[in-house]
Amino acid sequence: MVIKQYDMKRYFNILALFLFTAFAWMSCSKEDFPVDEDGLLITTRAECYVSDFQLLGSDFQTVLTAKKPVIDTTACTINAEVQYGSDLKNVYPQFSLVTDAKLDPKITGKVDFSDLANPRKYTVVSGNRQVRKTYTVYITIQQ
Repeated sequence: MVIKQYDMKRYFNILALFLFTAFAWMSCSKEDFPVDEDGLLITTRAECYVSDFQLLGSDFQTVLTAKKPVIDTTACTINAEVQYGSDLKNVYPQFSLVTDAKLDPKITGKVDFSDLANPRKYTVVSGNRQVRKTYTVYITIQQ
């Protein structure tokens, strides 16, 4: 008789665990937490801007001068000055974006900024994926 009560409790615990798992899984549907093609969470934020910019050399040290880059969020431009002699064919740009925004194209490695006559362009996409602002990065070389 004691064995049957133990088995009944064990089956009840297993059933309760299964139901809890099923309800937890169903409560985390994709409709509650939509994600984009990169697997990033889509939010309700419409803000879309760059707050900081860095340019690192192949040794992961900054190639920018002591002058802080000028970021114009209205004109969507970034003006940065690099140290004389910097290898602009192999740099790693780093953008600090507003919360939940993302950058397009993605930066996956070294970038060539050596063609100063044709500045690079990057698009910032808002957290809700509705607002897109293209920033132009102008690089000048320290005299």
